[in-house]
Amino acid sequence: MAVTSASNMQMDYMNLLMTQLQNQNPLEPMDNSDMATQLAMFSQLSLVEGISSKFGDSLALAEKQYANSLIGKTVTFYVQENDGTYTKAQGIVRSVYNDTTNNQNKLVVTDSNNHDYTLTTDGIVLVEDTITTTDNSTTTNTNTDTD
Repeated sequence: MAVTSASNMQMDYMNLLMTQLQNQNPLEPMDNSDMATQLAMFSQLSLVEGISSKFGDSLALAEKQYANSLIGKTVTFYVQENDGTYTKAQGIVRSVYNDTTNNQNKLVVTDSNNHDYTLTTDGIVLVEDTITTTDNSTTTNTNTDTD
């Protein structure tokens, strides 16, 4: 089934309405209030479709900004082993790119053994930000809220 936008449906409805008006029985004309109600519903549908599109764009931008904010941070995630079990792993986010096949932001994470993993932000269970101060001491801030 093809997805039809609200504006396309509204144009189809207007064409149908014009045909009905041209061919209606003059003794039994179409009810004006029904026609107005249907036009108002299509207008509302078109507005909701526009809002949904803008919200989707805003969400995509926020996800990209979040992914970019992880560069240089230590993240914890799970890796599926060959036997199907999951093992906790940890590494530093080295880069972020957009996978155009599914339009997802992908993180390239390198662990302590220099093994690279590619994952989405959904796969992260913990984010740590290690800060080195001028006296070479380190402070680790942990953020467990990754949703």
